[in-house]
Amino acid sequence: MIQSMTGYGKSVLQLPTKKVTIEVKSLNSKNLDINTRIPSFYKEKELTIRKKLASTLVRGKVDFSIYVEMTADETSTSINKGVVSEYIKQLRDVVVVASDDDVELLKMAVRMPDALKTEREELDANEWSEIEKHIAIAIKEIVKYRTDEAASLEVDFKERISNIKACLEQVKEMDGDRIANVKQRLAKALDELKVEVDENRFEQELIYYLEKLDINEEKVRLANHLDYFLQALDTSDSNGKKLGFIIQEIGREINTTGSKANFAPMQKVVIQMKDELEKIKEQILNVL
Repeated sequence: MIQSMTGYGKSVLQLPTKKVTIEVKSLNSKNLDINTRIPSFYKEKELTIRKKLASTLVRGKVDFSIYVEMTADETSTSINKGVVSEYIKQLRDVVVVASDDDVELLKMAVRMPDALKTEREELDANEWSEIEKHIAIAIKEIVKYRTDEAASLEVDFKERISNIKACLEQVKEMDGDRIANVKQRLAKALDELKVEVDENRFEQELIYYLEKLDINEEKVRLANHLDYFLQALDTSDSNGKKLGFIIQEIGREINTTGSKANFAPMQKVVIQMKDELEKIKEQILNVL
């Protein structure tokens, strides 16, 4: 089962004093690129989080965030009274106040450095245990999102591979007419030259020329690559890079068939195959 690299997962945890929201987003990328936004008091767990994301999501541009909203009446931030009082005292020395009201001075003072102090919150083991559970839930959600999105991609891939197979059958059916057409064109060209040729030599040269235009190997290899793509698509692991390599090989056989065709009806069918393949290429970049 393939997975898309595009996904989103979210989980919300309500603790006694805070609400913790965990989000995981991912987009397609050649490699794994993890960006994290974590509050300072959870920073020591960042490496653990990165390992979990890497082992599960494997590839893609991943954005992981933990948002904390305090819901308790108490706060860890308090006014540094001594510092604020000293600021006000100094401001009085440089500012002429029209009244005894110190409100404006207070507004200025609380904006000064160190006017507010925040007590560093220690990491609570029980709290982190609950957060870890919800990180797992968010990761599970993004995996489900990726799998659901890839399901539609898989249907599209199989349909387009089926279309290419149908075109390949057309190529096989018209190959005999193509060879007959090539022989006819060569014979006509010789007739127009009005020269006598050695029939034996002509047959030898014709065989040599037709060998150059032979596409039997290309037809066999293309059929094998198409089957191999479907087999790789149905494996338990999602391997977008492997599927991409197979698509390259399919494209190589289609291009070679087109260059050897030398027959307008067959070249039209080859163009149809290329069109189907390009649509697969556009989507394969988003497969994990």
